[in-house]
Amino acid sequence: MKPGIHPDYHEITIIMTDGTEFKTNSCYGKAGDTLRLDVDPKSHPAWTGVQRMLDTGGQVAKFNKRFAGIGARAAKK
Repeated sequence: MKPGIHPDYHEITIIMTDGTEFKTNSCYGKAGDTLRLDVDPKSHPAWTGVQRMLDTGGQVAKFNKRFAGIGARAAKK
């Protein structure tokens, strides 16, 4: 390999959604950094078969607020 063109490869700690941890090698961050996962194989619907709504950054709330009135008709007097 050419020297000086490849990123640093070092050990980091991964924390799963259920709190379990493991160490792996990665180019992420610096040596000893921690990566906390929002979605992993223990919580993702593709592996669990259970659907649940993830509200990342309020996107679901924003959608519900924006489209709350669709389909509802106001009563006329």
